[in-house]
Parts: sequence; C-alpha cells; structure tokens
Amino acid sequence: MTQESQIAGRWRITSMEMWDQDFVDEEVSGYIEFTAEDQGEFQFGYVQCGIDWQETERNGQTAVEFSFEGMDEMSPTSGQGWAILNGDTLDGMIFFHQGDESGFTAQRQ
Repeated sequence: MTQESQIAGRWRITSMEMWDQDFVDEEVSGYIEFTAEDQGEFQFGYVQCGIDWQETERNGQTAVEFSFEGMDEMSPTSGQGWAILNGDTLDGMIFFHQGDESGFTAQRQ
C-alpha cells in the first residue's frame, strides 16, 4: 500500500447479492478493511477472514484485488475477490473456493 492509496480504510458492506442485510450484519455490521502492508480483513454473517490485497486498475478505474482465508462458522474457507472504486463506494465480487459467489457494495466509513 502506498500513502496515497484510495482503497485503504474501512468500508461498510451495504448490500450483497447472495445474502440479505440482516444476515450480513448478524454478528457485527458487515465490513471490509484494507490496512497497511497490503493486509486487512472482512466480516459478514458468520464469515470472518484475513485478506491480502493490492490496488490496481480495471477498465481505467481504481480497483482492488484480494485473496482471503478464514472461517465460515466453524469451517475453514478461502477465496478471492475484487472491487472497483466509485467515489466513496466499492462495487465488487467475492468468490469462495468451491463455494458461493456474490456481488457486494460497500461505503467508506
């Protein structure tokens, strides 16, 4: 991560295609956070994962790509995702290895 990163920070997950907002906010308000040294984490529902990320571009727009691993309830889980920056909004996709996939939207906190 560079000092001028537009992605770094905490983002509130405001919608997901696969799950309703009550599930997203089940344990905590759903979030994804991009922290120093290209690390971070997200949590929604019963899913909590650490992430490894990098800022990039998609179709000329600032974007982020990330991989993750952690827990879904009591089961190990992993996967990857990406998002495009649209002002103070991230719009992207998350893909669980051999599992679900979902679009998501997050707002900068």
